[in-house]
Amino acid sequence: MDIAHVTVRQPVRAQLITLEEQELPVSATLRYSAADPLAVHLDFPPEASLHGEAVTWTFGRALLEEGLGGPAGGGDVHIWPCGRARTVLELNSPYGLALLQFDTVALRRFLLRSYAVVAEGKEDVGAAVDEGLHALLGNV
Repeated sequence: MDIAHVTVRQPVRAQLITLEEQELPVSATLRYSAADPLAVHLDFPPEASLHGEAVTWTFGRALLEEGLGGPAGGGDVHIWPCGRARTVLELNSPYGLALLQFDTVALRRFLLRSYAVVAEGKEDVGAAVDEGLHALLGNV
């Protein structure tokens, strides 16, 4: 089997924290692809977005790992533990800010599944860079 075509998908439930401090359930899917070994993708279905379209957030797998142990992130994505059982993911966009709470065990399970595909520290990005350059530049 060609490892570059392996993708891990894991449905997850989150609680969206509103300005009124209400918690609204949100479904999403965590996705990891060996073809993009440094990234984690968080896919939200159309019904979970402001504009009724599917939305994907992409951030570093290392950021997710770091955020499970302590505050991490910069720019548009921040992650931190909230007690032992929950992890908060803060997403910033031009449309506003979203605070989501996830079950920490589910996030750890996803990370372990991704490490089974590409071990931590073994991400060979050379092939991905070559593929991206070829797609961008063609046969120039």
